[in-house]
Amino acid sequence: MTDASQGEDGTVAGGRGEKPLDADETLHLRVDALRADETMQLRVPTPPEAPAPSGGRAERRRDARSAARERTAGPGAATAAAFRRLGPLAPYARRIAPYARRLKPVYPRPGRTGWRRWMPSWRQWIGAVLSSFGLLGAFLVTAYAMTDIPANINSYATQQDNVYFWSDGTPMARTGWVQRQAMPLKDIPQDVRWAVLAAENESFYSDPGISLKGLSRALFRTVGEGDTEGGSTITQQYVKNVYLTQNQTVSRKFTEAMIALKLDNKMSKDEILEGYLNTSWFGRGTYGIQRAAQAYYGKDVGRLNVSEAAMLASLLKGAGLYDPTLGKANHARAVERWSWILDRMVKIGKLSPQERATYTKFPDPLKTNPLYDTGEQSDYLVELASQYAKKAGHLTDKQFDLGGYQIYTTFDRKRERALTDAVAKARKEAKADDPEVAESGHYGAASVAADGRVLAVYGGPDHRKQGYNESNATTVPAGTAFLPFVYAAGLEHGVHKTRSGPATPVGPDSVYDGDDGVPVTTPEGPYWDRSGKKVAAHNDGRRSYGKISLREALAKSVNTPFMQLGMDTGLDKVTRTAVASGLLRSSIGPQVPALSLGSSTPSAIRMASGYATFAAGGNHTEPYSVRRVTRNGAPLPLNIPRPKRAVGAQVAERVTEALTDSFRTAHPDAAAGRSGVSGKAGGTDKDTAAWYVGTADAVSTAIVVYRIDLAKSLEPLPLRGLAGSDHSVPYALWSAATGLG
Repeated sequence: MTDASQGEDGTVAGGRGEKPLDADETLHLRVDALRADETMQLRVPTPPEAPAPSGGRAERRRDARSAARERTAGPGAATAAAFRRLGPLAPYARRIAPYARRLKPVYPRPGRTGWRRWMPSWRQWIGAVLSSFGLLGAFLVTAYAMTDIPANINSYATQQDNVYFWSDGTPMARTGWVQRQAMPLKDIPQDVRWAVLAAENESFYSDPGISLKGLSRALFRTVGEGDTEGGSTITQQYVKNVYLTQNQTVSRKFTEAMIALKLDNKMSKDEILEGYLNTSWFGRGTYGIQRAAQAYYGKDVGRLNVSEAAMLASLLKGAGLYDPTLGKANHARAVERWSWILDRMVKIGKLSPQERATYTKFPDPLKTNPLYDTGEQSDYLVELASQYAKKAGHLTDKQFDLGGYQIYTTFDRKRERALTDAVAKARKEAKADDPEVAESGHYGAASVAADGRVLAVYGGPDHRKQGYNESNATTVPAGTAFLPFVYAAGLEHGVHKTRSGPATPVGPDSVYDGDDGVPVTTPEGPYWDRSGKKVAAHNDGRRSYGKISLREALAKSVNTPFMQLGMDTGLDKVTRTAVASGLLRSSIGPQVPALSLGSSTPSAIRMASGYATFAAGGNHTEPYSVRRVTRNGAPLPLNIPRPKRAVGAQVAERVTEALTDSFRTAHPDAAAGRSGVSGKAGGTDKDTAAWYVGTADAVSTAIVVYRIDLAKSLEPLPLRGLAGSDHSVPYALWSAATGLG
């Protein structure tokens, strides 16, 4: 290869001569062709062999670190420029820089061999741990500051059951989605409280509301093993019950802890403990220590002893595992934990060893929950009482369904039992006589005191199978049991023989035509129905009585005088008197002559209430089934009905006298030696219903027997002997309910 260069005049200078370049020629670098055995190579001189390091391991490490620093230091000018940009902070940065360089990881680490080349130094470990604690602390402080106690607590956690009481104050039934009754802490004995604390959280009064050990264990099991574990304090459990869900997740557990810390600073320990004891699940459908005491031992929480309290406290670990009535294994677990709780109470100084020694026998609870006391007649009573409580107490359905109410009813336990037993016996006999007829047979009954208290009702065989309440149904006509209201209207308002003339008074001795088939008349003449026929009244059996007084006609249940009396008095006045006495206006029949013979369809409760008006001297008090309502012991305002004048006292007395004659005439043996007893039977012209309504000891009772197919036509059917010969069954039920049978 020869060197060449271009001259200023466009020639190429070479070693062998010069040749001028033409204008269109291109400058080429001419390279001699390489011979086949030659290769173009870049030759680099071989560096001298480095001497082997001398000295020990420490010296070799120092040399390696120095070399690493030299490699990573970068250009000195760039580093100096970076410090200059920091301005006043440059001196401090220069001091920190060596330490920062030490913390800066260099991997693989020089001077290490094997896996140690990739492990952080102890300085880096300390730095990472301190940084982690700092970040965790900052996170917890921020989370605590940002967590608020929920304004709205879980409505289900505060929902309670409603308790119904008999008139004597004993429990009758409990209803609601949950069985819970909140109890003030002062009403929960100290022994019961400490039994729970010994079982669940003995350091409750000294801890900050959370347990770090328990939280760590729960977190480890949740994250590491895929399940959850407790370890919560009572404060945390209360937060879970009241503010959160039961979902077992890490996020829920963390939120629970944050709220518990804040709640512990906001509420007193006693307030938290009270809430916990009233919201915890104890099994058998119960929430709260009060319902648990009643469900397992049939007593209020205030009457529990330490041994019983320890058994209930064991249920907090899981009623499905520790309810001793659910199996032998459960019983063994319950006994073991019961004994452990009592020993813990001794250890923490809340139970003396001497007293502990007296509790050697396990307090076995009741085998079944006595709180489930509904399903048959009690459900009909509950239905009536709840409807009245909401109406009289101005409670919405939502308020009432949240529970916590104690409803003190007017129902008399003995009267209710007597009435229920009597109807059950009649049903059994009817089924034996004619099963087909008995299948469609219905019995409605009610006893109402003169002051309006509903003392007993019969609503049906079983509320779970038939929600239809026969004591409160307006299904069948009253028939001749309605005659006393016509009589009272005539005595109260008098009669009109002419349209414009004044009313003429009538009395018990006023005489009417008692013959069968007597045409009904008006001041203008006979009464014609819409078909153009004269309306005539008929007596039972088409029997004629001739001229008869109103008192005697009522005693013997003669129909024709009262149909005419109703026309003479005015059907509007008959209606007004019946409604004032207690019948509902909606049940009153059409304003035609048949109204006087009982075309109206009152319920058994309303018929008893109407007759009670006569027993009360003409003052009517609307029937009511609740006398008092409280919520967790605090009384609620309740509108108890007040008596109102329906008919004059003298009119009521005369009606009662006629009804007394009716009872004595029909049942002389039962009337012998008894006073203050009156009553009357009632029937319909098509024999679709049989009644007996009467008063004994200032309590009026109405019984109705009828047939109806609730699955088909819903129309009354002929009795076909269901009410007995001569309608004897209604009277038999009445006499049993009043104690005369």
